[in-house]
Amino acid sequence: MMTSEIKRILTDKMTLIEQDGANPLCLVGPVRLPVQLEDKVVEFKWYTWLEVKDGSATKEAILDSLPNLNLADLQQSSVLVYGDFEGSADAYVRFHSICHTGDIFGSKRCDCGYQLRQSMKMIVEHGSGALFYLADHEGRGIGLFSKSLAYLLQQEGLDTVEANHALGFEDDSRSYEQPIRVLRELRGLPVSLITNNPRKLASLKKHGLSADRHIPLWGDVSDYNRFYLSTKVLKSGHIPA
Repeated sequence: MMTSEIKRILTDKMTLIEQDGANPLCLVGPVRLPVQLEDKVVEFKWYTWLEVKDGSATKEAILDSLPNLNLADLQQSSVLVYGDFEGSADAYVRFHSICHTGDIFGSKRCDCGYQLRQSMKMIVEHGSGALFYLADHEGRGIGLFSKSLAYLLQQEGLDTVEANHALGFEDDSRSYEQPIRVLRELRGLPVSLITNNPRKLASLKKHGLSADRHIPLWGDVSDYNRFYLSTKVLKSGHIPA
């Protein structure tokens, strides 16, 4: 049984983000998170959030329900915040889709791991920003298991878009509704979006993202991912390197 003192400590760091027509989001943080970024340790502020399916839930009720939520079987997204993100005149934002193979294993079949680390460096060098790590975006929204099947098809010659279509998925089924709600809670001023895809910026703006510009991020191009990257330019509208 969670004590009242433990609940007090935790609820002070919990925020319920309400929006008409949508389930509340419970935002938790900030947590001080020292991160090894190349040759130095940088301290970020880490937040994570959870969609509250019971619209009448309170912070205390969420804490009481934790042992029964089976959250390890699901995926939760989070955000790393650096500097004066709320008040700085300009801040960088990266909406980074989880890539189990690239981010964790260092796979060379994509540039995701490079973009993850490089965008963190850009945010630190700029002085303020936030990196959203979106856990339900694996394979542009098809999930890790389906992504493994898509990879098998790519080994047979299909490109990344054709492989998703062959499995019955859209080219891109990711939703940015929740991270944009969290971004609005953390910052009311415009941001600069780190992305190679102007279509993504336009889509995010339609959903309420306040962004002045976007900053391309290319690198780690190799024989292993050259076809994949060129497909994103030709079929997904990415700016050429």
